[in-house]
Amino acid sequence: MGGFDVGWSLKALVLRSLRYRLEKVRSGQLSEVDEFLKLVRPVSTDRPLIRIGGNGDGGYLIPDDLDGVKYCFSPGVSTTASFEENLIARGVKCFLADYSVVDAPIENEAIVFTKKFIGPKCDDMFMTLKDWVDSSVDPAENDLILQMDIEGAEYESFIVSDESLLARFRIIVVEFHRLDALFNKMGFKVINGVFQKILRNFDVVHIHPNNGSKVLRCGRIDVPPTMEFTFLRKDRIGERRPTTTFPNQLDRTNVPDMPDFPLPGCWYENGRGS
Repeated sequence: MGGFDVGWSLKALVLRSLRYRLEKVRSGQLSEVDEFLKLVRPVSTDRPLIRIGGNGDGGYLIPDDLDGVKYCFSPGVSTTASFEENLIARGVKCFLADYSVVDAPIENEAIVFTKKFIGPKCDDMFMTLKDWVDSSVDPAENDLILQMDIEGAEYESFIVSDESLLARFRIIVVEFHRLDALFNKMGFKVINGVFQKILRNFDVVHIHPNNGSKVLRCGRIDVPPTMEFTFLRKDRIGERRPTTTFPNQLDRTNVPDMPDFPLPGCWYENGRGS
């Protein structure tokens, strides 16, 4: 990908950090990560979670709050589209985008595919999330779904997105990559800044670690490098309470032939190590 790629820069920061013993991460940095974990602790709401998509990678838990939702935007195209198929069955039109593939994995009149990456600029290979949404649906549509899995480019995509754009989505599901960069000062600033922007209008309602990579431990804090976060816009929530039990009974393993692990306790309200 051309230009400055925040995702790959985070990966470089992680690799640089791992040249040193993690025990030498300064205590102040761990305190900042602790505060971040408190910020993103998931809540249970009056809208129960349902599973949309298959029983492996590509299926996600989202709030049962789809009435009135007409459109979903899904950057990052895989070989299957079970999430989009389930939404189409509920009357939701799906916009897909990915420069690395030729077309969407399924044919359906409710799917619109664009051969471009979502990123920080607009050219022959890239488009911003704002340009994509603005060119696809009426400006009055303010109850959209965003499901994003773009291998680390999510950070720069959110950095250039206005809060007013994000607030047009009712539900946001993102697979965040290279979260172990939280232990690096610069990586922390990028990741924390992105989450702060999202959380001004949203609450975290679910977290699911991807078992495709091992948990990284630093002191009392365990960080799975890749995790799926589900956000629900605050105005859709009538009541909230801390989620204290993981995994959810609807969670499924991303990589079936690799060891699975639950969300580390430090990520949720009454969890161990917080």
